[in-house]
Amino acid sequence: MRYRRFVALGDSTTEGLMDPLPDGSGFRGWADRLAEILAAIDPELRYANLAVRGKLARQIRETQLDDALALEPDLVSLLAGLNDMLRRNVDVAGVAAEIDGMVSRLREAGADVILFTLPDPVPINPLAKTAAGAIAQLNDAIREISQRRGTFIVELDVHPVSSDRRLWNEDRLHANPEGHRRIALAVAHAMGLPDTDLSWAAGFPSPLGRRSSVSHVVWFGRYFTPWVIRRLRGRSSGDGRVAKRPELEPFT
Repeated sequence: MRYRRFVALGDSTTEGLMDPLPDGSGFRGWADRLAEILAAIDPELRYANLAVRGKLARQIRETQLDDALALEPDLVSLLAGLNDMLRRNVDVAGVAAEIDGMVSRLREAGADVILFTLPDPVPINPLAKTAAGAIAQLNDAIREISQRRGTFIVELDVHPVSSDRRLWNEDRLHANPEGHRRIALAVAHAMGLPDTDLSWAAGFPSPLGRRSSVSHVVWFGRYFTPWVIRRLRGRSSGDGRVAKRPELEPFT
């Protein structure tokens, strides 16, 4: 299975947040890691990453889809919906329709598409309990879209390790480097790439310890409060930001 033009669409997870490059110049992330796997299969691979943190599904369609289609990709990843699900009065059906519309256009253009279901957020962040039901509904809709449109699908919610907080950054929202590594391997396995298996979904050998009360206080002040303030001001963490890799380039 060879791909030459891989484009990644989405929000902060696909941008690669909390998986820093060794030199500290930016973020790596699961999509970069997948591009590395694909480039090992075909060194002619070129890769673009249009994802920007904080984007809703509608915003991904409005700001990334046309640019992606202009690049004439043969493979596109689309990881979207979590930012929508964290909103109090989310329209799950509307978000699913946005994703379906994007997949339709990408498939009509001849691209293979990778979709994702979202893991259960409650073990990672108990405050996300109110979003868990909406996430489960969206996951079911994404499975239906994948089957109907003929896409690859990475079902993170099926594997308990996806919600193990040892794969997540202390902000309780983004994957850490090990989490990004496992997501990349999960995608490779879902695509049926050579030498891949379900080892990415293996649990940890040691039991998970309890969080300390201090960690809750630190998280509330460092991450939750600034997020609430941005929401009240109608701002997003992605305001003013541009894609880290807007053009198809050889992956190194």
